[in-house]
Amino acid sequence: MPFRLALVFFLLFGCGSLVASATSTDSTVIVERYHQHFTVDADGSYVLDVELAKSIATSSAIDLHAEQFISFNASLDQIVSVEAWTAKADGRRVPVAPSQIREQKEAASQDAPMFQDTRLKVVIFPDVAVGDTLNLRYRLRRHTPLFPGQFEDFTIARPFRTKDFRLTYDLPSSMLLQADAVGFERAPSASPPGRRRTTWRYVDGDHDRIEQGSVSYLDYGRRLAVTTFPDYAAFARAYHSRAATAAIPDAAISKLAAEITQGIVDPRARAIALSDWVRRNIRYVAVYLGPGGVVPHPAPAVLANRYGDCKDHAALLQALLAAAGIQGSAALVNSDAAYRLPAVPTLGVLNHVIVYVPQLQLYFDPTAATVAGGFLPPGLLGKPVVLADSGAFAVTPVFQRARSRTLTRFDIARDGSSRFHVARTSGGAIAEPYRQAVRATPQGERERFVRRMLAGLGQTGDGLLEPGELDAPSSDYTLAFSGETNGFVHLPGPVALSTTYNFWGGLGDVLFELGREPERRQDFVCPAIDAEDELRYRLPAKTRVLALPKPLVVDDGRFYYRSQYARQGDAVVVKRRLQFRHTAATCTPDDYRVMRPALERMMRDLRGQVVVQGR
Repeated sequence: MPFRLALVFFLLFGCGSLVASATSTDSTVIVERYHQHFTVDADGSYVLDVELAKSIATSSAIDLHAEQFISFNASLDQIVSVEAWTAKADGRRVPVAPSQIREQKEAASQDAPMFQDTRLKVVIFPDVAVGDTLNLRYRLRRHTPLFPGQFEDFTIARPFRTKDFRLTYDLPSSMLLQADAVGFERAPSASPPGRRRTTWRYVDGDHDRIEQGSVSYLDYGRRLAVTTFPDYAAFARAYHSRAATAAIPDAAISKLAAEITQGIVDPRARAIALSDWVRRNIRYVAVYLGPGGVVPHPAPAVLANRYGDCKDHAALLQALLAAAGIQGSAALVNSDAAYRLPAVPTLGVLNHVIVYVPQLQLYFDPTAATVAGGFLPPGLLGKPVVLADSGAFAVTPVFQRARSRTLTRFDIARDGSSRFHVARTSGGAIAEPYRQAVRATPQGERERFVRRMLAGLGQTGDGLLEPGELDAPSSDYTLAFSGETNGFVHLPGPVALSTTYNFWGGLGDVLFELGREPERRQDFVCPAIDAEDELRYRLPAKTRVLALPKPLVVDDGRFYYRSQYARQGDAVVVKRRLQFRHTAATCTPDDYRVMRPALERMMRDLRGQVVVQGR
């Protein structure tokens, strides 16, 4: 699509770390050995020893695996040693020379500026061929822990065949390590005097294909979370102890809060106004220097700089709210598709910070520039959160108002060409994303929009985009376009006319996406739907309507769907209405088995055609 809906969340704790997930078992390489050994000190610092050996099974794996990457934080870590070599199939050993181990900055996101201390050691293996084994050993020392006096680690299984995968944690006996393991089992491990050593062994097995729209692999896949935090409340306190001071307002913040809320009496409206100011005026820039992955910058500095990551946005909004007499708490949440928290707290899942206002029972994501205040991005609905100031658990709202109505009209001429007009009205949570998408689209792209939209439908023609009221205060937003297309139908026919045209995620797109999988084994995201489409064909004089689909009503407690087909004078009108509600933001495979018959009936209806013949 030419429009860029900028609902994007970013790396690390503050802003959404996308964790690689398995799509199926990858047989191009075999992990012969992968050992990680953490030796942790009482202050939370540690030494990490890693040993990796992987065999190249197919030529397609050479380009992907002949370079290995060691990620580290230049402010927190020191790479002590690196040793690597290629073990050839004929028994030769080809060492990796020092010149073949290079250091570079980790690539930043193209969607947002990023300043960070993350570096990569790139190990380039020479003379790699099928049958070779790549060997890598390195030692990393973390001299400055993210959380002083604490240790945590999160590991997720990769989709490779793995023979020997072990994780060892060696801590002082005064530090108790808690774990939540799926697909890992405890292995025998002797503890040195004064130490407590624990080893976990990965249990190899097939990796299921990731299904369309499924929840994150973190929710159901093989992973190991370990931590010395006794519970989530302690984890929240550790974050809050440093974040709270960052959210204290100064004179400039108090003055700004008074200006933003001047004349606004209602507390909810005041809070929304403050959140809107932050999302519109503070740029997203990830600044992860030193412990910046878990410590926000002071709100006055964020205001002065006019940029920051999600923790910084949250701290500034909390400070503005406090200046306006409204209490706000940082809320730790997963920004991706994970809807479950492990039994022990870990940064591997809690990777985003938003703001909760308890007196209003209202959540804000001030980094979501395209989402109006009072609403959340769809990916944050129905998510468990940890409130930083109290350590309590909460859940974001499952539903929020989000409706769409699309009116499509084709005026068909006798030569088969057509004039058309399409108008889509978006309301509630989805109004601002569409409005912002048009604002962000250059004029040149707007002028080519209709031509590209027609090409996507297999048509040729041109037309004009009607961008609508981009700065209107109303929550509803209407975007339209009109024009002409040549050869729309081949008259006199008979001709079958589609009853479904999906523009920008219309009713049909939503249903086909929901029903794409014939069956499911994984939980999946099933957002609420409230959509209405009307399609009107104005036919040439003396055109006969040979067949209309039969109307359909589906009402099963989850879905309400109604389709109507009628001849009205010289026109054929197709109307559809769809509503979907579920008790949570996700559905289970059992839910899907119940839903599937209704989905199939509705999808068959969407494929229906109107048959006409000209004279």
